[in-house]
Amino acid sequence: MNERIVSELIESFGKLFMAGIKVSIPLTLASFSTGLAIAFLVALVQIAKIPVFRFLVRVYVWIIRCTPMIVQLFIVYFGLPNIGIRFSSFVSAWIVMSLSVGAYCSETVRAAIESVPVGQLEACYCDGLTFWQAMIHVIVPQALRTAFPPLSNSIIGLVKDTSLAYNVALVEILATAQRIASRTYDYFWLYLEAGLIYLIFCSVLTVVQRKAEAALERRR
Repeated sequence: MNERIVSELIESFGKLFMAGIKVSIPLTLASFSTGLAIAFLVALVQIAKIPVFRFLVRVYVWIIRCTPMIVQLFIVYFGLPNIGIRFSSFVSAWIVMSLSVGAYCSETVRAAIESVPVGQLEACYCDGLTFWQAMIHVIVPQALRTAFPPLSNSIIGLVKDTSLAYNVALVEILATAQRIASRTYDYFWLYLEAGLIYLIFCSVLTVVQRKAEAALERRR
C-alpha cells in the first residue's frame, strides 16, 4: 500500500459510509419493519389454523425460503416491467427483502408464540377475549422476549444482504465501492474498505442487541 492508495481510501471512506447511512441502513430498517409485520401476520394465521389462509401463507414461506433472494430481486426489478409493473431500485429491494424477512422470521415468531404456556390463552378465553385480542394483548408481548435474540440476528444479517441491491442499480455501499474502483482499479483495497463499513454497522447493531437483551433480562 502506497501513499496514493492511502489517500484514496481516506477520501472514499466518507463516500462509502454515507452510502450506508443514506441507503443501506434505511433499506434495512424499512425492510425489517415491514417484514416483521408480515412475519407476525403469517405466524398468527398459521396458529389460528384458518384452512385457506394457512395454505396460502405456507406456499408463500415455501417459495421465498426455497428461491435465492437475487433471483427474486431480478424478477421484481427486471421481470415485472415486462407485464407493465415498474418499481424503483429502492422499492424493488424493499419489497423483496421485506418478503424474505417475513418468510424467515415467521417461523421464529410462530415458535416463540407456541412456547407461551397454553394456559395463558385459555385464561384469556375465560376473561372473554377473542383469539386475536388474546394474541395481541397477552401472548405476543410475552413471545417477543423469546423471539428477540433471533430476530435481532436477522436484522444484522439483513444489513449484509442489502449488498445484493447493487445488482438492481441501487447505489449502496458495495455499488459505491465498485464505482470508485472502476475508476482507480484498486479493487482489492476498496472492496476491503466496503467490508470494513459493513463490519462497523453490524458491530454497532451487535452492541445494541446485547444491551437490549440485557435490559429484557432485567425486566423478567
